Amino acid sequence: MRMTEDGRLAVSYNGTPAYDIIWEQNFEGIAAEIERIGLAGRRFCIVTDSNVAPFHLDALKKAIAPAALKVTEYVFPAGEASKNLDTVKGVYTHLIEEAYERKDCLIALGGGVVGDLTGYTAATYLRGIRFIQVPTTLLSMVDSSIGGKTGVDFDRYKNMVGAFHQPSLVYMNLNTLLTLSAREYLSGMGEIIKHGLIKDKDYYEWLSANREGILAREYRTLLTMIRESCDIKRGVVERDPKEAGERALLNFGHTLGHAVEKLKDLKLLHGECVAIGMAAASEISWRKGFLSKEEYEGIVRVIESFSLPVTVSGIDAQDVVETAGHDKKMEGGKWKFILLERIGNAIIDRTVTREDAKAAAMNVIR
Repeated sequence: MRMTEDGRLAVSYNGTPAYDIIWEQNFEGIAAEIERIGLAGRRFCIVTDSNVAPFHLDALKKAIAPAALKVTEYVFPAGEASKNLDTVKGVYTHLIEEAYERKDCLIALGGGVVGDLTGYTAATYLRGIRFIQVPTTLLSMVDSSIGGKTGVDFDRYKNMVGAFHQPSLVYMNLNTLLTLSAREYLSGMGEIIKHGLIKDKDYYEWLSANREGILAREYRTLLTMIRESCDIKRGVVERDPKEAGERALLNFGHTLGHAVEKLKDLKLLHGECVAIGMAAASEISWRKGFLSKEEYEGIVRVIESFSLPVTVSGIDAQDVVETAGHDKKMEGGKWKFILLERIGNAIIDRTVTREDAKAAAMNVIR
């Protein structure tokens, strides 16, 4: 397991430096970063949701003000149900009415829904303006804020409309994690465990060894964990910025997980659905002879140790398979199913059948 240094992590896009990921304990350094990336003196619109705004909006506005010509905000109702083109239209209207120009900037303050929606809005307003990611959930810090994938849901099909649009900066105030409920916080562990399983066995084992510090939200432990997960994702997206190959490995647990998420009508959090999907994909990996039964069962125990579900009730296995068949990760009518060849090494498998998927889905449905 490699540990990154204190400070910042530079991310490149197509071989050219694109943006930095920065870790802090407050918002106080963001004005200096805005000046550093050449955005001082511009208008800034903070896009956030009704859950995040009461905790962090005023503090962020105050921190940005010294570097800004003007700061406005657009607050929409929290939840996946708002991640749609109607909300994007609302942001467009606000930007037009406030006379935002191409050199101005959006700031996504919140979790994955806010980040994905704001990024898509930035990609399409005036054919593209700059934006800054300020993630406030564990899941968005290690996953959706990095890599430039933006999008919204369409008729309840998750992330079906989107664009690749790189942020100009990812600024993380790790103390925002202290305002999360235990369930929301631990949802992020679904993506973090995934990073270890697909790319770094030592990191996967470190997570188990440091479970108590992670659960207690100890700052130094969180800093180490978030940096390592960000570095893993950075490496993948730099090598494959538009998901032509390796980046698909980040979808481990997502094929069936997204189907569960939709069939449960968004009553489960994204990281919880990924956890269920990882349990199912790990079982397929075992049945195909890649993992031993002990390794498969160990993965399930690690997921459970972070209070994440590995089973779900109230849905039908056949419905899971049919819903997964509509997923955007299909290619030529076949799944690009992500399996574990071994812990720390994921592969793309195009031989997973509907029968394989149904058997795995049946195993996680109670």
